[in-house]
Amino acid sequence: MRKKYIFTPIVLLSAFLTACGQSGTAENSVPAETQVQEETAAQTEAAVQPETNAVPEYGTPEKTKLEVGHLNSTAHLLAFVAKEEGLFADEGLDVTLTQLANGTELASGLESGKLDAALIGSVPSITMQAADHDLTIFGGAMTNGHGYVIKSEFTQNLESWDYTILQGKNVAVAKNTMDDLELRLLLRDAGIGIGEGEDQVNLVYFDSQSNAYAALSNDEIDACSVYSPYASLAKSQGYEVVYYDKDFAQFENQPCCRQVATGTQLAESPNTYIAFERAMIRAYQFTQENHEETIEDVAKYIDIQPDLIEIEVYGGFSSSHPDPDKQATLRLKEDIVSLGLIEDYDIEPHYNTEIYQTALSQVLEIYPEESIYQDMKTHFDIFE
Repeated sequence: MRKKYIFTPIVLLSAFLTACGQSGTAENSVPAETQVQEETAAQTEAAVQPETNAVPEYGTPEKTKLEVGHLNSTAHLLAFVAKEEGLFADEGLDVTLTQLANGTELASGLESGKLDAALIGSVPSITMQAADHDLTIFGGAMTNGHGYVIKSEFTQNLESWDYTILQGKNVAVAKNTMDDLELRLLLRDAGIGIGEGEDQVNLVYFDSQSNAYAALSNDEIDACSVYSPYASLAKSQGYEVVYYDKDFAQFENQPCCRQVATGTQLAESPNTYIAFERAMIRAYQFTQENHEETIEDVAKYIDIQPDLIEIEVYGGFSSSHPDPDKQATLRLKEDIVSLGLIEDYDIEPHYNTEIYQTALSQVLEIYPEESIYQDMKTHFDIFE
């Protein structure tokens, strides 16, 4: 069960009872002993309600109607849960969620003003920042959850395999994505080239993950990049997993999708985005304690079987965490630069950790004993 903000007017109740005891006729006056007992009972009842929390006053959101973009990914579940469990509404926000095909469409939606926030892959976020787009990362959405799958005919009679099995294969890849970047890093470090030779890996690019995965049904494509939920979907359809990025130490805590808005939007409506972040933080807490309800919420947005959603969300291949993970993203930017995909640039003006930090501190004011929020604070202190 989610915890709902409830105002507890203890002071007003006490004042009302006291006023009744001090004025009125003899017929409606309250005996002093009875009055004390009622005041004590009322105060005790208010103090022990487990779902009741006094809410500090925060800045009023400058904008309450928000359009938020996401991908066809179970990893974007924080937004789904915040919407379905009424957490956005608790924060005074009316949020509409819209699915788009790729990071480019999401970024365009932000810059055109059609979207107020978007869950965008960190790779396209960084490459577009490097190209002078007004995009600022202010929170997280997904960590790890990437990999590759291959047709089972290539793994017959093999007890084990790794990414080198992709040599001499045509591999469908969603362009400008984490999947592309990670494979490029692995191939570079192993001295394996990209191309059509038998000792190389031929990368065939598509404009979205859904199109890349659909291409796997063609005879010309042997393997495909995947992120949540396509890995589980592929396994259910008979394909084999080549690797998950979580299996590599160099990809530990790999920041994938981030919460992104334009710098202008964040500057004009800071209270709105802090309220948005409080809802996302509370959604994370909900997902950790309410698995069945979370799966039901995700199923309303991602059209796959509930058992596959459970594998993607709780199978250990990825995590959906709202922390902006700035240090991990800085390392990621260095990897992108090292591959020559972008020129180096100053990311500081495009990274806002204050929104998350403020929102988390406010949630901790309300739930100071909640261990999940305490753990989130520790994570932020380490990886900010």
